[in-house]
Amino acid sequence: MSKPAGDTAWNPSIPGAYSPLKVPIFRAFWFASFGSNIGTWINVVTSGWVMTDLSPSPVMVSLVQAATSLPMVLFALVAGALTDIVDRRRYLMATQIWMAVCAAMLAVLAGTGQIDAWNLLILTFALAVGASMATPALNVTAPELVPRALLPQAVALSSLSMNLSRSVGPAIGGLLLVQLGAWAAYSINAISFIGMILMLWYWKHEPAERSLPPERFFQALRAGLRYAHMASPFRAVLIRATAFIVFATSAWALLPLIARVELAGGPGTYGLLLAFVGIGAVTGILVLPRLQAYISRDSLVLVASIVYALTTVALATIRSEMILYGVMAACGAAWVSVLWSLQVAAQISVPAWVRGRALSLYIMVFSTGMTIGSLLWGWIAGQTGIPFALLLSAAGAVVTAVLVRKFSLGTQEAPDLAPSNHWAPHPPAAEGLQGDRGPVLVTIEYEVAPGQREAFLEAIQPLGAIRRRDGAFAWGVFEDIAVPGRYIEFFQHDSWLDHLRQHTRVTREDQRVQENVLGFHTGSSAPKVSHYVGGAPAATMVSSMTTGS
Repeated sequence: MSKPAGDTAWNPSIPGAYSPLKVPIFRAFWFASFGSNIGTWINVVTSGWVMTDLSPSPVMVSLVQAATSLPMVLFALVAGALTDIVDRRRYLMATQIWMAVCAAMLAVLAGTGQIDAWNLLILTFALAVGASMATPALNVTAPELVPRALLPQAVALSSLSMNLSRSVGPAIGGLLLVQLGAWAAYSINAISFIGMILMLWYWKHEPAERSLPPERFFQALRAGLRYAHMASPFRAVLIRATAFIVFATSAWALLPLIARVELAGGPGTYGLLLAFVGIGAVTGILVLPRLQAYISRDSLVLVASIVYALTTVALATIRSEMILYGVMAACGAAWVSVLWSLQVAAQISVPAWVRGRALSLYIMVFSTGMTIGSLLWGWIAGQTGIPFALLLSAAGAVVTAVLVRKFSLGTQEAPDLAPSNHWAPHPPAAEGLQGDRGPVLVTIEYEVAPGQREAFLEAIQPLGAIRRRDGAFAWGVFEDIAVPGRYIEFFQHDSWLDHLRQHTRVTREDQRVQENVLGFHTGSSAPKVSHYVGGAPAATMVSSMTTGS
C-alpha cells in the first residue's frame, strides 16, 4: 500500500485513537452511547429472529430491516432542522424516553405471547422513528465535545462504540433468546436507554448565543437542502454513500435467512455471525485513524467496497459456519472502512451552522438506500433464491464503486470552516432596518485589467456558488460596455435578515476564495459595495464602501 503524494514518513503528530476519551464529557457521552448501542443490537437480533418464527417469507423478514430504515428516510431532514434550531439537550432526552417506551412495549407483548408479525413491524417502526429523530443531534453533538484536531478520532470512536456493541450485542441477544426468550432481550434494550437519559440530564449544555433570531422550521429545512445541493464536497459524499448502500444492504436484509435456511442454524448462529462483523469492524476502527496517513479516503472507499462485495459472494457460496465467521469479520472491517470515510468527509465538509441538517440528509440518503435495498433484495431472493440475490448485489456493488470514484471525498486535510467574520459592518443607516424588509439586492463594483478578463470571470464563479449556497436566490456578473474592465457582481436575498445571516455563514475557506477575486481588482480603493432594500412604499437605498459583502 503506497502513501499519498507528499507523505514520506509516518506522522507522529497524529493524535492517538483514544485521545478524545481524555475529554471527560466526551468520555461520558461515549460510554452512554455504548450501552445504548448494545441494547440496539440486541433488539436487531431479536426482531430479525422473531420474524423468522412468525413468518418464513423473505419479504416479511426483509421488512424488519425496511421498518428500521424507513423512518430515517421520512424524518431525518425534519430531525436535522430541529437539531440546528431547538435546545438539543431537551430534544435528545425526549427521543431517548420515546425509544425506551417503545422497547418496553415490545417486551410486554413478547412476555404475554401477544406479539405477531404486524405489531412487531409497527413497534420496530416506532422505535426507529425515535432513532431517526435522535441520530442527527447525536452526530452533531459528538464532534462539538472535542477539539477540531480530534474530530477524525472522535468519529472513529463513535463508530467503535457502534461496532464494539455489534460484537457484544448480538451474542447477548442470541443467548437471551435461547435461555429466556424475546421478552428478556427487549427488556434489556429498554433498560439500555437509561444511561443516555441520565447523561443528558446531568449534561450542562450551554446553547450557543445567537445574535440573530433562529430560522423558522421550513426556512431552515430549505437552507439545508440548498447548502447540500450547492456544496460539491458534501454532494460527493451523498453520491458515494448511495452507490454503496443500495447493494451492500443485501447481506444485512438476508442474514437471518442465511443463518436459518442456508446454514440450518439457530439464533446463536445468527448472533455469532453478527458478532464477528463487530469484531472485524472494531479491528478496522482501531487502525483507520492511522491508515489515513497512507491512503486517501477515495482509494479506501473503493478498495473497501470491493472487499465488501467479495464477502457478499462468500456468503452466497460458502456453507461452512467456521469459514463464514472469518468472512463476516472481513465484511465488518470493509463496512466500517466505507462508513468511517464517508462520515468523516461529511463532518468536515460542512460548517457548524448547517451541520445538523447536512448530516440528516446524509442519514436520509443512507437510509433510503437501505430501505430500497432491503425490499429489493428480499423480493429478488423470494423470486430467485438467496444465493443469486447476493451474487447480483455483489456485482452491482463493484460496478457502482468504479463508476462513482470520480466524485472525490476531498483531501485528508480538513478545510477551515470556522466563521471568518471578515465582512465589514453595515453603515449606521442599516441598524434600524426591519429584518423582514426585502428583497435585498447587493452589488459589488470591480475594476479589472482588460487582459485579466477571462481569469477574473473564472475566479469569481466559485464565489457565486458560495453566495447561492449561503442563501442568495440569484447571483450574476455584468460587464460595463461603456467602461472596459468595469464589472458589477450582484446577488439577492429574500429579506434583510437573510442577508445578515449570510454574514455569519462566511467561513475562512470562503474568505480565501473572496481574496482571490479581490486580487484582480485594480482600483485605487476597495470595491464599492451597495445594498438596495425593497418591500416598502418609501424604500430607501443604503450604500456603503466596504471590502466585505
